[in-house]
Amino acid sequence: MTLPDQPVTDPSDRDHAARAIARNRVAAERALTEARIVSLARQHQAIVEGSRWTTDDDEHDPEGSTIAFERAAIASMSREAREELRELDDAEMRIERGTYGQCEVCGGAISDPRLEALPTARRCIDCTSRRR
Repeated sequence: MTLPDQPVTDPSDRDHAARAIARNRVAAERALTEARIVSLARQHQAIVEGSRWTTDDDEHDPEGSTIAFERAAIASMSREAREELRELDDAEMRIERGTYGQCEVCGGAISDPRLEALPTARRCIDCTSRRR
């Protein structure tokens, strides 16, 4: 005997579903960020390896960026990616505490489109706009 399809009405079922969606969002963003970190590490290594085999003075090359500039840019992007991982860790803790999707300023809900675009969002759009 099968039961007819009924909408989920138990709040705990809705909470469970919302947490599963949040976990998936954060996990997907984490995978992208970790892949970016690996890619940046490879780029950095390629620059180091490439500079080992040249004695050119790229500091005075008017045609392009210097090796030092490229290494600094990659280092900056790597720091930003590691910070994103810390923010994702924080988002996971908010999921576990049941506060994910709740604005830390006003306590209101953060919209789903905002969380889809920025899974680590801590503030609703209104509070973020007021802060600037």
